[in-house]
Amino acid sequence: MDVGQPTLDQIRLFLAVVDEGSFNGAARRLGRAISVVSYGIAALEAQLGVTLFAREGSRRPVLTDAGKAMLANARAVTDEVDALVAGVRSFNQGLEPELTLAVDVMYPTAQVAGILREFEQVFPTVELRLHVEALGAIAALVLEGRANLGIGGPVIVDDPALERMAIGAVELVPVAAPSHALARMARILPGTSRQYRQLVLTDRSPLTEGRDFSVLSARTWRLADLGAKHALLLDGIGWGNMPRHAVAEDLAAGRLVRLAIPEAPGIGYGFNALWRRDCPPGPARAWMLRAIADRLEARRG
Repeated sequence: MDVGQPTLDQIRLFLAVVDEGSFNGAARRLGRAISVVSYGIAALEAQLGVTLFAREGSRRPVLTDAGKAMLANARAVTDEVDALVAGVRSFNQGLEPELTLAVDVMYPTAQVAGILREFEQVFPTVELRLHVEALGAIAALVLEGRANLGIGGPVIVDDPALERMAIGAVELVPVAAPSHALARMARILPGTSRQYRQLVLTDRSPLTEGRDFSVLSARTWRLADLGAKHALLLDGIGWGNMPRHAVAEDLAAGRLVRLAIPEAPGIGYGFNALWRRDCPPGPARAWMLRAIADRLEARRG
């Protein structure tokens, strides 16, 4: 039996359905109509003469044996094409005309400011843009092409379109105002913190919607802004985890108290550098990546 030659677009549709677990998810990820995705998969199956997904009734599409056999080769094809495109871009690119950086709100602001000032001196012709966001919003900006380098936290979801590299961490510490009930306790027993309102940084992105990072209390107020969370903590509204560098002066001045919570006395918040696999860092982004990683390493040292 003759087998037709699938297009690269059909292969990417196939992989998107596998990675997202549904035709709807693949359509959202690729920015296509679901009918386009369904037609593309049907055309691919017709060309190959096999059924790739079992999808009777309302069940989510499940790979058939033929689909499983094709999966590794399909990924290899797209990896090779991505590598080809990335190589040509790197060859032609030279110095990037612009750099859009997306940084997790937990990253030390003073370090970001210093790095950006130095960057503008080293690369005066590169237009620099900055986004400061939280949690999954960093990965979303990179995936959407609105940022070409992201510095995101540990809750970032794995995505086959992204390259990621661990570059360091900061410490989150539980704090509250001196007037807060937890701060006045001589000893906080296990489970006690769950009885009090916890202020939690929430996510503006659907990528990590519903996922929590270090949430202990059943009573929460969720805030999309770290500055607002900081202000409410100072006012004694609740307790919460904050980057130690962001509250160091408050702790020293007695405006906040570090809580000895048995379940989480201190938490490592790891950072990952993120970029799209089909657009690897050029000279300017490579410099930015090294500078950010080096500053975190210097803090730890």
